[in-house]
Amino acid sequence: MVRFNRVIIAGNLVRDPEVRFLPSGTSVTNFTVAVNHTFRQNDDVREEVSYFDVVVFGRQGENCAEYLSKGRAVLVEGRLRQRRWETNDGQRRSKVEIVAQNVQFLGSPRSEGREEEPVVEPIVDETEEDIPF
Repeated sequence: MVRFNRVIIAGNLVRDPEVRFLPSGTSVTNFTVAVNHTFRQNDDVREEVSYFDVVVFGRQGENCAEYLSKGRAVLVEGRLRQRRWETNDGQRRSKVEIVAQNVQFLGSPRSEGREEEPVVEPIVDETEEDIPF
């Protein structure tokens, strides 16, 4: 049986990280990263944004909460995890998130009045219709 679950993304935080603590005392930090994808379709350059929820455990997560803020560029390495639950009214829900094993802070911290440079991705020519889904 083959098992491989690894993801790497680079983007910008859409809000400040939030820290909470489990009953065991372990800290859990959550934040969301926006990743822009620019592509060419016919003669138009288009852009789409994907948002990824990230979970970081322990001291690394506490460092994220202390030093990261909305707009900051990061590179996140980790694995995908799907959580499933049922709401109080019986609806089934699920969510896929990244459980980070390594978070690298990119660029420099934001200064007052200075905008953070977005992470730039190369333009991909998607004029061919060979999308597998």
